[in-house]
Amino acid sequence: MSDIIIRVAARGDGVTENGRHAAFAAPGDLLEADGTVTPGPHHQEPPCGHFPRCGGCQLQHLDDESYAAFVTDRVASALDAQGLAAPLRGPHVSPPRSRRRATLHAEAKGGRVMIGFSEEKSHAIVDIAECHILDPVLFALVAPLRALLQRLGFKRRGDVHLTLADQGADVLVTNFSPDGLEAAETIIGFCERHGVARFAVDDGLGPETRWEPEPVTVTFGGVGVPLPPGAFLQATCDGEAALVSAVREAVGRPRTTADLFAGLGTFALALPGKVYAAEGARDAILSLKGAANAQGRPVFAEHRDLYRRPLTKAELDRFDAIVLDPPRAGARDQAAALASANVASAAYVSCNPASFARDAREMVDQGWQLEWVQPVGQFRWSTHVELAARFVRQPSEG
Repeated sequence: MSDIIIRVAARGDGVTENGRHAAFAAPGDLLEADGTVTPGPHHQEPPCGHFPRCGGCQLQHLDDESYAAFVTDRVASALDAQGLAAPLRGPHVSPPRSRRRATLHAEAKGGRVMIGFSEEKSHAIVDIAECHILDPVLFALVAPLRALLQRLGFKRRGDVHLTLADQGADVLVTNFSPDGLEAAETIIGFCERHGVARFAVDDGLGPETRWEPEPVTVTFGGVGVPLPPGAFLQATCDGEAALVSAVREAVGRPRTTADLFAGLGTFALALPGKVYAAEGARDAILSLKGAANAQGRPVFAEHRDLYRRPLTKAELDRFDAIVLDPPRAGARDQAAALASANVASAAYVSCNPASFARDAREMVDQGWQLEWVQPVGQFRWSTHVELAARFVRQPSEG
């Protein structure tokens, strides 16, 4: 007897109403008694020949409708687990071939260099010959990089960080540091031929730039911010725009805002009024500070580890609005302080619905209202889901 797949679980398995699981199943598929899956109306032919072996994507078998539903369901399930209810907006899903930031792996094996994502649940590298998530400018560098690393005598395993900056592709190769004039000339020639904006290596002592004819930047709110090698950026320009729009709507037009876990200034430079920006990564906050000062933007940037030293209630009470964009672990201690703060509104951006829901529970328990949540799927065809949310409260007296 067969069962119908009704949803896709957090890790990507299809699930039936009676709780049976099946890998690579889509809603509407039939799970037969022997475990085989008969494709249904939402089961599409995966566009990439590396799927499902490549761990870069887990859900290419879902059509657009069912993938969008998965993005929303991930957020709804996390909220439900904490006993929370909030209006969920329609999901924003980034299109194929739009990733501007990715970390690939490189390994010398069998006399050649392989570059690609790891296999699902494995350290083995899928030597990619196609990719339907990377921006074409970045993917076009993969094959030439293989040849370059081969020529430079790459012998170990490392990472290849690819980022699309204002000036073009930014490349950082870790566990690698070729020496000598010939290596330097080879790298320069490679960068000139392929229009690389910056090429850096890191053998464990920090990034060392080998090519950067002009300073590499990324633009936020009309301000070009120096981009440290390997720095965090939102995965797609499209997804970043959706999150920035949601944050601006969530906080309105405050006179003063605290942007916590501010990074390079994705939100700080897009907000009106005066902004206090706190970030634990020294390179990122120095880039933001320098760029804001150069453009006369009213942004006060502070290097501050918000896990060790979250803003207190007294500090938070000075602001009209708060923006949080923490790492996957969430912002437990900072959310606890914010929960009791006398602030009118807060925007919470999260890359982990589960840690967001935990922090939201803390805030709601102390009088905040979770007004709406915007699911965002920047990492197309993966199980990684993001969101932006608006919290409001009436400031208490005193």
